[in-house]
Amino acid sequence: MEPTSRPEAEGAPHIAEAHRSAVTLHVNGVRHTLTLDHRTTVLDALREHLDLTGPKKGCDHGQCGSCTVIADGRRVNSCLMPAVSHDEAHITTAEGLGRGGELHPVQEAFVARDALQCGYCTPGQVCSAVAVLAEAAEGRPSLVTGEGGAVTLTPREIRERMSGNLCRCGAYPNIVAAIEDVTL
Repeated sequence: MEPTSRPEAEGAPHIAEAHRSAVTLHVNGVRHTLTLDHRTTVLDALREHLDLTGPKKGCDHGQCGSCTVIADGRRVNSCLMPAVSHDEAHITTAEGLGRGGELHPVQEAFVARDALQCGYCTPGQVCSAVAVLAEAAEGRPSLVTGEGGAVTLTPREIRERMSGNLCRCGAYPNIVAAIEDVTL
C-alpha cells in the first residue's frame, strides 16, 4: 500500500505564511513595518516586537485598562486590537507622550500627586487620562501633545471617564487629583 500524502503537510510552510501579513504601525512618531501573525494584537506587537513595556497585559480581555494606548487620537484597549486590522495606525504609548526629554503634563501631575503605587496600571492610566482631556477638549488644540487650553472636569466626571482603568492598589483619589490638576 502506497502512503498517501497529506496536502496540508506538503503546503505547511505556505499555510503558515498565509497567516502572516506585513503591518505598518506608527508608534510614538516612528514608523515600524512588521510581519505579524494575524492573531497578534497591537499590545503583543508593542511589547514583543517593539520592546515597549509601558502597555501592560493585565486581563487580556479589555476589562482592566492596563493596556490602554492612544490610537489615531482615541484611547483603546490594545489587547483587543488585531494588529493587521490597524495597519498604518498612529499609536502613542506612555513612552511617547513627553517631548524633548520632558514629561507630559499628565505624567508630571501623576508624579506630583503620587498617583501610583505599584505602577503596573500607571502607563494605561496616563494614556487614558491624556485621551480623556483630549476628548473633553474636542475642537481645541490637541492635549495629546501637551498643548492647548485648559479643560474643566469635575472629580465625578473624571471618575466616570476613567472608569475603564482599574488600579488594584486603590490609588484612585490621587489619580483623580492629578487629572484635576491638569484641568485647572
